[in-house]
Amino acid sequence: MRRLAVTVCFCLAGCSSLLPRSDAVVEGPWKSFEEAQQTFDKIIPYQTSADDLKALGLNPKSSPNITLLNYSDVVRRFIPSPATNPDELDTGVRDCIKGKTACTGFEIEQRSIKRTRYGNFWVDSLNFKRQVDVTGWRFNGMLLIKDNMVVYKLISGQPLIREREQSRNPLGPLQDYAGSALRGAF
Repeated sequence: MRRLAVTVCFCLAGCSSLLPRSDAVVEGPWKSFEEAQQTFDKIIPYQTSADDLKALGLNPKSSPNITLLNYSDVVRRFIPSPATNPDELDTGVRDCIKGKTACTGFEIEQRSIKRTRYGNFWVDSLNFKRQVDVTGWRFNGMLLIKDNMVVYKLISGQPLIREREQSRNPLGPLQDYAGSALRGAF
């Protein structure tokens, strides 16, 4: 029995498949940044109606993670200070703000982020060295609607996210304890 336990420990020594993985997905109508971009490309200010948005899957009552913006929200986002000259804003934004309560907006944020830890299971588990690959995408879109007609659209985001995080703790599981002890001494 003891030999079996030792054998299992050696087999697991480099097994990165035992390391945790996590996904952070904000649900929405798209599976990729490109799909979101293609949907927004179909939206044409002063031509696309609120009903057209529903046909594209942008309905706040049935599509998750769409924030509704009222007139006050729009003003705060586009005129953050009295020094901002409203005449310098995009025509659609000006029309929406002039429309007051006839102005609404949608703010859409969707993301898909995957965090994958890799490396040696024991080194990671004992907190000596942790390596994480972060991949995914993030899409942000804003639509302003006046009298059931889209008057403005804006997109931003990150089509491709690739990051690598590494942390090293020479004292492993004692690192936090040693740091706390040193801080308490001073």
